[in-house]
Amino acid sequence: MNYRRLRLLAPLATTLYNLLLAYVLYFIARITFLLENWSYFSANLTGGHLLEMLGGGLMFDTSAIMVTNSLYIVMMLLPLHQVVTKPVYQKICRGLFLTVNGLALAMNLCDAVYFQFTMRRTTTTVFDEFSNEGNLGSIFLTETFRHFYLLILFVLLLWCTYRLYRKVATNRNNEFRLWHYNVASLLSLLLIAPFVVAGIRGGFTSAVRPITISNANQYVNRPTEAALVLNTPFSLYRTIGKAVFVVPNYYSDEQEMAAIYNPIHVPNDSVPMTKKNVVVLIVESFGREYIGALNKTLENGRYHGYTPCVDSLIAKSITFSHSYCNGRKSIDGMPSILSSIPMFVEPFFLTPASMNHVDGIASLLAGEGYQTAFFHGAQRGSMGFQAFARSTGFQNYYGREDYDADKRFGGDDDFDGMWAIWDEPFLQYYATKMSEMKEPFMTAVFTASSHHPFAIPEKYKQRFPEESLEIHKCIRYTDMAIGKFFETVSREPWFKNTIFVLTSDHTNMSDHAEYQTDLGGFCSPIIIYEPGREPQVLDKIAQQIDILPTVMGMLHYPKPFFGFGIDLLNTPAEDTWAVNYMGGIYQYVKHGHVLQFDGQSTRGIYALSDSLMKHNLMEDGRWKTEDGKNIQPQMERELKAIIQQYMERMTQDRLR
Repeated sequence: MNYRRLRLLAPLATTLYNLLLAYVLYFIARITFLLENWSYFSANLTGGHLLEMLGGGLMFDTSAIMVTNSLYIVMMLLPLHQVVTKPVYQKICRGLFLTVNGLALAMNLCDAVYFQFTMRRTTTTVFDEFSNEGNLGSIFLTETFRHFYLLILFVLLLWCTYRLYRKVATNRNNEFRLWHYNVASLLSLLLIAPFVVAGIRGGFTSAVRPITISNANQYVNRPTEAALVLNTPFSLYRTIGKAVFVVPNYYSDEQEMAAIYNPIHVPNDSVPMTKKNVVVLIVESFGREYIGALNKTLENGRYHGYTPCVDSLIAKSITFSHSYCNGRKSIDGMPSILSSIPMFVEPFFLTPASMNHVDGIASLLAGEGYQTAFFHGAQRGSMGFQAFARSTGFQNYYGREDYDADKRFGGDDDFDGMWAIWDEPFLQYYATKMSEMKEPFMTAVFTASSHHPFAIPEKYKQRFPEESLEIHKCIRYTDMAIGKFFETVSREPWFKNTIFVLTSDHTNMSDHAEYQTDLGGFCSPIIIYEPGREPQVLDKIAQQIDILPTVMGMLHYPKPFFGFGIDLLNTPAEDTWAVNYMGGIYQYVKHGHVLQFDGQSTRGIYALSDSLMKHNLMEDGRWKTEDGKNIQPQMERELKAIIQQYMERMTQDRLR
């Protein structure tokens, strides 16, 4: 072999070498992602399983690298050697390579921080989610300072990539004729093209479909781990223009499916409607973990929590032994709580189905003569809340601008500088405005102070110092604000004629292993307070989408209505359930177990009592309950009916 002629393949070798640098960047970003979120992945993590996930991640990295660097590959192997070897052309190629892979590195490092709020990789819906926010620059700057070490890592890696980058060598001393190089480059381009296509698709064979986000689940033991296998550029480009809702064909008989699960609620009594006021408090990031009264078994009963005011409210309220949110973002919480619509696949707000005809607590009660209003201390349009509130029957919306215009309050001096009016003054504003409404009324408020970047008013920094998690001081502040709110409204004449519901939009930062599992990350409080009603702790499974049916049941609403949840107070404990979705996996909680289902088959079954989710009963071959009953087929049958009802109604505009 004439090794001298192998130098004709120098452009191909140089291209492959530089692409290897991109792989190194992705690998370091994945390790950084793991270390930044170690508490979410460390449980039961073995060396073998980590290697399995890293191996799976290589496939997704290949797809992302091939897609984002396809133009670079063509430019490097362009069969015009007299152009390709020009210094200016090579500078352009290097600039393109550093820009594309620098952006990919930045996305992956940013997601290492954002993951703890969403428990998944970012998709294209993030652009719609924050399209109405004007403070993203300050948020990004704040996070850059808070995670300065990631910025240092980014600069260091990009500098190393710049230094290690190789350019295509020139034809020294006219060693070969130009057409030799051009033919070699063309052959190299033809040679590498099938590998690029296969890399993008995830394999060579014709039977291989282009890989999607859900393919990450084949390398993981828990849905949370899928984020470690994926990378952010892949998650972004694979969700561009994709259909969100795909109707499965689990049931061909509509009646059979409805017999298993039907989201249409029909009144089962003839009691006249009781037109009590309804007040719903959606408290930002107010996870069940922070509430002492709901965690009496933690730390051998020594866990006191951060919510003395809410603890005292719970002592007078109805709560549930198990309660969950149906999503991991604020925009998931509103549809779940107010319209009984869970988050499946993507946030309802951000899908075409958001244009469907949708009812909610507000529209149903407005039809019965209620005045309705929604309150959110951020600027109008923030998070799309105003649009959703209006579409679901809220007659009035009160935001930051309305608060500023009310001379009885502090105006923009009470703005937190980032998101909204501080909770303490805004909840007092909320109480005041409700007292000006005509009864019966239905209102909801969405608080903001326990939101990232986790700040509290200056005057409370001594009273609520930093604790083990930076959110804890915010939880204490918001708890105090809730306590003052109830002090105020308890003096109002309408107070005793009101049903109060308190829940969170989603969960947030965690320092207890029980709340860092696939299911624990969805543990939210559901507190129903009706003055004069006997308090209870019901041994039932509750979820956000149950709030609407439960409130309608308490009011004895006389008409059929739509809602994916159930009436908790009129449903036997054994028939209560919860469902949520994360990373391509549906989690279904019922019959004392948690079933994880990928849309086609069951991936895991855990006893609900296994709070750390350490024992996958499928792995142990124990698919039966203690009484010997095989629960997997029954749980699958029920969950499939829920999924198909959801997908059909979303795509057919049948949400009422």
